Amino acid sequence: MSLLLGNIVDALGGSLEGGLRETEILRIAPLETAGPGDISFLSHPRYQQQLAASRAACVIVAPAMHELALVRGACIVADNPYAYFARVTQLWRQRHGEAVQAGVHPSAVVDATAVVHPSASVGPLCVVERGAHIGAGTVLKSRVTVGEECHIGARCIVHAGVVIGADGFGFAPENGQWIKIEQLGAVRIGDDVEIGANTCIDRGALQDTVIEDGVKLDNLIQVGHNVHIGKHAAMAGCVGIAGSATIGAHCTVGGGAIVLGHLKLADNVHISAGTVVTRSLNRPGQYTGMFPIDDNARWEKNAATLKQLHSLRERIKALEQALKAA
Repeated sequence: MSLLLGNIVDALGGSLEGGLRETEILRIAPLETAGPGDISFLSHPRYQQQLAASRAACVIVAPAMHELALVRGACIVADNPYAYFARVTQLWRQRHGEAVQAGVHPSAVVDATAVVHPSASVGPLCVVERGAHIGAGTVLKSRVTVGEECHIGARCIVHAGVVIGADGFGFAPENGQWIKIEQLGAVRIGDDVEIGANTCIDRGALQDTVIEDGVKLDNLIQVGHNVHIGKHAAMAGCVGIAGSATIGAHCTVGGGAIVLGHLKLADNVHISAGTVVTRSLNRPGQYTGMFPIDDNARWEKNAATLKQLHSLRERIKALEQALKAA
């Protein structure tokens, strides 16, 4: 399997400098391990030393880096090298990968009232329940479950083990027991959404859980009932979004972060990994809430000090007032 550099530039644009169109590319590889038959990319100027040492046949670089890249050898100059690299991987898959077959695998179970677009692919052991809708070009990998009345738009990719439309976690306490609240909503997923393996998206209690166009969810994410995630948001693995939270467009949530229920994040809010969001965030920006790792003895001392911050604050206030009075 190979591509010529000329094929890549013809398909994706960019400017080939210091190399031949006939150069054969056998692999896409990271800078530090790329060899003479490989193409790689420089995503950030901090990796200039790796660029200089790389043995890659060609490196994708930004305009600001092209002179440095030419000292090393051939390069493709593109405004956004990382996005260009992503498109190279897509081109490679198109030319050399096995095409996804439209249709329903014989082992899948699709309810007679469900609607599966003829161009969609439903993989082995999937379950598509009553009244569900699968849009054009959408791919359900193996063991995906789509609950009743749930809607998935066009060109989505849903990886193995995903459950869409399980009951949300809704119970009312009464006399020491829990009374189940029937979950009467569904899940509505827009176009061009990708959902990682074993992620769970709960159906709404009364209204629908909504995932808008272009959202990207990693593996093992929990999306609670009636959550609304805006366009082109992205979340890394093991994120938990509690019920009725609203996540704005173009937000990102780092791995293992938690957003508590009924909170709202504005558009372009970015949550660092491991952060617990305990209040609504109404302005764009980067937010972090983590207790840094340390050796255990020092961590315990710092944690004990943290517990005293409120009383220390009150003491400082009292001292300030006393000084003013004096």
